[in-house]
Amino acid sequence: MSGMTTRPDRGGDPPSRPADPTLPHQAGARDREAGGAPPAPAPDPTSPAADPVGRPTGSAAPAASAEGTPEAPDRGVDPAERTPEVPAADADPAAAAQRRPDKAQYGVCAFLALVGGLVILEATTNIGEAINTADPIGPKAVPILLGVLLLVVAAIYAIDVARGGSGEPEGGEDVDLTSPIDWRTVLLLVGAFLVNAVLIDRLGWVISGTILFWGSAYALGNRHYVRNLLISVALSLITFYVFAIGLGVDLPAGVLQGIL
Repeated sequence: MSGMTTRPDRGGDPPSRPADPTLPHQAGARDREAGGAPPAPAPDPTSPAADPVGRPTGSAAPAASAEGTPEAPDRGVDPAERTPEVPAADADPAAAAQRRPDKAQYGVCAFLALVGGLVILEATTNIGEAINTADPIGPKAVPILLGVLLLVVAAIYAIDVARGGSGEPEGGEDVDLTSPIDWRTVLLLVGAFLVNAVLIDRLGWVISGTILFWGSAYALGNRHYVRNLLISVALSLITFYVFAIGLGVDLPAGVLQGIL
């Protein structure tokens, strides 16, 4: 009778019962009925430790805004790629430079005021009274009016410059105002005009004009010497005859007198 179980009332040991296959959710419900808390799951050694609110250890808490609501952390942005804030004063250097008074414009104001004063002085000292009694205004009125207008324009211009006003460049202007002055070109042009002024009476306009046109082309960077010489001679002859025939003004012929 080895295959039969022994009953407890007959003096034998009670038979062993199979283990109760308890599922996880049933175990949790059974623990809550017993008044205890479910056991905490074992921590994963591969994941970083977390604090009670679920943030990884070592991470900073999000900053709170002025209203007390925590701000969301800025994720996915490299701090090196963030654009630094530029102060408002240095945001537009060109506009700041335009707001500063251009002291060179005061020279223009002084020139206008000087011309206006000279016109008024000339009108009041060297222009005589009206000879014709039918002209009550006389020859002084217009020069004096022009001189006064020049003085008014100079004063208004100076006030505008002092307040930071400046002219706007044209849309198609390609001049770089920050580049230095090309003094070589300026001096060559001045030299060509001076040579023309000195030689026009001795050599005549055709020769001095040729030197003027050829020298101006050379100063401006043109290096086609023979072509420029031919063009300069043609321009001098054309202007000589235009003044002589068209306007009735005889330009100096100089050494070419009797030939032209």
